[in-house]
Formats: sequence, C-alpha cells, structure tokens
Amino acid sequence: MPLWDFQGSTILTSQYVRLTPDERSKEGSIWNHQPCFLKDWEMHVHFKVHGAGKKNLHGDGIALWYTRDRLMPGPVFGSKDNFHGLAIFLDTYPNDETMERVFPYISVMVNNGSLSYDHSKDGRWTELAGCTADFRNRDHDTFLAVRYSRGRLTVMTDLEDKNEWKNCIDITGVRLPTGYYFGASAGTGDLSDNHDIISMKLFQLMVEHTPDEENIDWTKIEPSVNFLKSPKDNVDDPTGNFRSGPLTGWRVFLLLLCALLGIIVCAVVGAVVFQKRQERNKRFY
Repeated sequence: MPLWDFQGSTILTSQYVRLTPDERSKEGSIWNHQPCFLKDWEMHVHFKVHGAGKKNLHGDGIALWYTRDRLMPGPVFGSKDNFHGLAIFLDTYPNDETMERVFPYISVMVNNGSLSYDHSKDGRWTELAGCTADFRNRDHDTFLAVRYSRGRLTVMTDLEDKNEWKNCIDITGVRLPTGYYFGASAGTGDLSDNHDIISMKLFQLMVEHTPDEENIDWTKIEPSVNFLKSPKDNVDDPTGNFRSGPLTGWRVFLLLLCALLGIIVCAVVGAVVFQKRQERNKRFY
C-alpha cells in the first residue's frame, strides 16, 4: 500500500482496508507516512461500519486523525491518548447512557497533548461539537468530508445515497499546524463491528492568505481552538447542538463570591458618602 503503513488487526484487501474484524478486543490503524504541509485542505473518506450486532450490541467506532505522532496504538479507538492535533470520532456505542445523545455520533476534538479522551463519558468533556449520524449497516456507500481552511473546520456527511453533503460540524477559531500525519484507527471491546476504510482522498484548497499569515511558521503552531467558553460548560441537545448548561457547584460559588464583593463595595461607598454628608451638616451648624 504505497505511502501508507498499517498495524494491529488491520487487514488489506483489493476493495478495502479492514481496521478491525467483527471480533472482540481488536485494534487496527493505517497511517500515511508523508506529512501534510498544506495550510488549507479537504479530506474525503469512503468508509463502512457494519456487523452482526443489533441495537446497542456493537462497537466501538472509527477515529480519523491529523496528528503529530503516528503508528502509536492506544485506548482511543485503537490509537494513543493525549495526542497532538485533530481527531474526528465516529462513535457507535453509548458508554454514558445518561447523556441525551443518539448514536451513532460524530464528534471533534483538538488536543495539544494536555487533554485525555474519557471513553466512559464518550469524550463529552473534550468534545468541541458533534452530530448524530446514522452510518452503521447501510446498504449503500457512506462518506465523510473534513475541510480545514483559514481556521474554520467543517465536517460533512453523505449517508443517504443522495450524492450530496449534509452539514454536521462547523467550528471557527481552530489552529492546526502543518507537517502532521493523516490516519485512521478503530477498536472493539466486549462488543465489535467491521470497521472498513475504502478510500481516503486529500485535496488542496486554493485560498489566499494575508502577508502576515504567509510569514507564520505553520509547523510550529500549537493545536488550539479560540473558544469563548469551555466545552465543559455545555450540555447535550438532542439535535446535536449545544445549549448553556446548568449552574455547576463552582459556578454557583463564583456567582456568590461576586455578589458578596459587590455588597461589600456598595457598603464601603455608602459609608464614605454618609460620613461626608455628616461632616457637611456639622459645618452648617
């Protein structure tokens, strides 16, 4: 397979690459060994997730990667945790059934190596955005597109055999360096599925950049996202979007602290004003 390396349970055929068979406790991955130095790109992935399991008796899913390190197995859908770069998770099994979320589910995570993916919460605390996508056991071809251009990350799906893209995720303020590697991995545990990659096609996007952007050393950019608030402050919405979450303990504490400081300031200002009025009244006498 030119330009690609593979490991684990991965099986190569003339029609597809099977990352895991429909068997328990398997992990497999493929990685391109040429780093990507495109500032603006779009990746089209033709994939298939299928198996004999019914309802929720299947798992776990596929991860698509654009990361600094490659060929490093681990607990996150067959690849390493605390990675540097971008991950798109095509998750088929709900580990946390308390969340209002319909599976299969696609989510996005950007990491600078400091974050850990929590499987027990389906990556909820580190997820930037996501959407429900019924891609498992389809009788027709299923596709996913990932586009990155000038800080905007877009994920689209073609799952209805209509030959048209449907928006899934759209995030701005994303910073990804050049020189990272593309890959795909999958893992199974007590439940399993066939996770197949049929093709991965990378396209360069012709985009004009400002002189300042052209002078940046894009290989030294730290993966990050400019968020006004933490993803932890969000809760699930059945539509796959976010809404403001309930007040957690630390947020209540901060609100009470701010209220107390406000009362103290008002009291001090009131005392000063009252004292000056008293002094002025004495002079009148």
